[in-house]
Amino acid sequence: MSQTKAITLAITGASGAPYALRLLQQLVNHYQHCYLMLSSAARVVLATECDIQVNKAPSVVEKELTKQLNLPEGFIKAFSTDNWMSPVASGSSAPKQMIICPCSTGTLSAIATGASDNLIERAADVVLKERGQLLLVPRETPYNTIHLQNMTRLSEVGVTILPASPGFYNQPSSINDLVDFIVARILDHLDLDHKLGHRWGYSGN
Repeated sequence: MSQTKAITLAITGASGAPYALRLLQQLVNHYQHCYLMLSSAARVVLATECDIQVNKAPSVVEKELTKQLNLPEGFIKAFSTDNWMSPVASGSSAPKQMIICPCSTGTLSAIATGASDNLIERAADVVLKERGQLLLVPRETPYNTIHLQNMTRLSEVGVTILPASPGFYNQPSSINDLVDFIVARILDHLDLDHKLGHRWGYSGN
């Protein structure tokens, strides 16, 4: 399978860390590298939801997630959120595709207003200004009007808003099935082949 050089993934402090970890396991089939950023709150969520402890050091993030997810060495290229010299901070070197999964409503708001106060927000801004593909996976309920207005604003400039709202028509039997449903939709929007569950109207026979 041919691979594109790199994709950017940011994990923020919304609930839904299992989505991000499963996504990493799938992206390795399509990309040579994943440029990864974790917010401080994301580390708390990873520890709470997945019992994965990572500190701020990018080398520790790379080592721990590579080990936990059984990924090839060198696939994850982690950056701290204040590393303004990283490739994702500039349109001359940033990948054209970026996913924020899960995406907190705070991060969503910052991107909608062009804040760029940390590397996650800056990376998203770079993808937008370079007319790349940005996917946001919010996990919040219910949405208030401010959340919805921010989503509309981003959608109007081409951002894909893909809420972590799994369907049940494939009769999921486990949490993993629910996670795979969302990850499959992300891969679909990246135009990547996968075998995560059956599609609507297809029995698989």
